[in-house]
Amino acid sequence: MLTRLLRDWRPTWLDVSLSLAVGVVGLVESFGRQGFEPEQIKDPMPLAVGAVISGVLLLFRRRFPMTMLLTLTTVGFAVQVITNTWYYAAWHFYSTLILVHTVGSAAELRSRRGIAGLVCVLIAYGHLQTLPDNDVAEILIKAVFVGVAYTSGILLRRQTDRTTRLAERTTRLEMEREERARWAVTEERSRIARELHDIISHNVSLMTLHVGGVRRMLGDSRERERELLLGVEQAGREAVEELRLMLGMLRSTKDGDPLAPQPGLDRLDDLIAQVKEAGPEVNLRIIGARRTLPPGLDLSAYRLIQEALTNVLKHTQAAKVDVTFAYEPAELSIVIVNDGAGPGRIPNGGGGHGLIGMRERTAMHGGELSAGPITGGGYRVFARFPLGDPAEVG
Repeated sequence: MLTRLLRDWRPTWLDVSLSLAVGVVGLVESFGRQGFEPEQIKDPMPLAVGAVISGVLLLFRRRFPMTMLLTLTTVGFAVQVITNTWYYAAWHFYSTLILVHTVGSAAELRSRRGIAGLVCVLIAYGHLQTLPDNDVAEILIKAVFVGVAYTSGILLRRQTDRTTRLAERTTRLEMEREERARWAVTEERSRIARELHDIISHNVSLMTLHVGGVRRMLGDSRERERELLLGVEQAGREAVEELRLMLGMLRSTKDGDPLAPQPGLDRLDDLIAQVKEAGPEVNLRIIGARRTLPPGLDLSAYRLIQEALTNVLKHTQAAKVDVTFAYEPAELSIVIVNDGAGPGRIPNGGGGHGLIGMRERTAMHGGELSAGPITGGGYRVFARFPLGDPAEVG
């Protein structure tokens, strides 16, 4: 067992520094004060050996604090008996204070180990009272030093425990935040899948109905064309059925509800009117000629603006919001800027689930999104969606 304990032991640089300091000071004290006067050391060798031993004990102070304190007390008593002198070495007192501090920081006082540590401290203090020339002032001075060393160890341990708890709490909160972010991404992707399911199913159903109508309009003389159209019609019905089987579970509506197209930029005026009723002034500006967008892109642009305006209502006290569309030959850019006036302003979508959803929708179409506060107050959301050739899109 001792081998395992020593294998896990690693002295710190502080332990090594204290060990060297006590050892070197003890050697200097032992040989530097050698002499035959009352305040000098007649036989320095026992004190020098004791100084070296105390320095070694300090290397193990974190691993075996109580054992090292009791061993140091024994060493001090042995040196006192061997030398049979009235001289008390300073290195022993310094080492005692260091180990008392370490014992105080080793365990909670209300635990068994803490009570055992307090007993060891009292034993060490009791040994200090056996030294010669102990008067009332000397007893009180040693009591103050030992008490301060032990109390500082307790305070250090409590501060360390508090710091550890705060670090663990911070780590736990960070993990929870990342988990919520992953959940938000999953939810947003599920929502996008539901919406795309509605769009694709709706459009494929219309294509199938149109093909069926054309097939019925052909006469009997166009049997080959009728067969081809019938194949297309059947393929469309199979595609809709596969969509219902694969993505139908993601739909939030009931199975019997009819498929309906999702909102797009054509319903933007209604959305802006709703936001205006809630308080802030919303200004819409369109640059360039409007173009017909693919249904998925049309829906994503609408949802992005909807989320940005919702964040304005939820997280700011904005008095004015500017929404700008720019139809360019190769891209569609959207800028939403609010003034964020008033106290308690929180950045629009600042790192929350709303911003996650907007990033997902923008990235789905190969676009870019940036969001952040602007100089002078307010918040700006910018999104860019790449477009194909106008003739192809329109």
